[in-house]
Amino acid sequence: MNKHILGAALIAGIAMGAGAAQAADATAGKDVFKQCMACHTAEQGKNKVGPSLFGVVGRPAASIDGFKYSKPMQEKAAGGLVWTPDNLKAYITAPKEVVPGGTMAFAGIKDAGKVDDLIAFLGEQK
Repeated sequence: MNKHILGAALIAGIAMGAGAAQAADATAGKDVFKQCMACHTAEQGKNKVGPSLFGVVGRPAASIDGFKYSKPMQEKAAGGLVWTPDNLKAYITAPKEVVPGGTMAFAGIKDAGKVDDLIAFLGEQK
């Protein structure tokens, strides 16, 4: 009997642990965003070398009026690229793989947790 209870508890613990992935932390993402601030802001209507990232989550790519996007980014936008969390994650991790020939000089953030935190922060900027 005790073996069955112990086994059930062990299985439940493993299942709960597997499903309890760490939630993204927008506060930590604000710190990660410091890496982006040389070229981007999170302020509405304030572009720098890169476009403002205010409201970027869910926004179609290359959609800020008056910002001069690279031709490769414009082509991706014409193909329907929208900055969903998954697309942002791919782009932030490896920009040149998502938009080959794009002008973003940043090599990317390889730490998936930091990328998730950054996207959580950007998701609050609206």
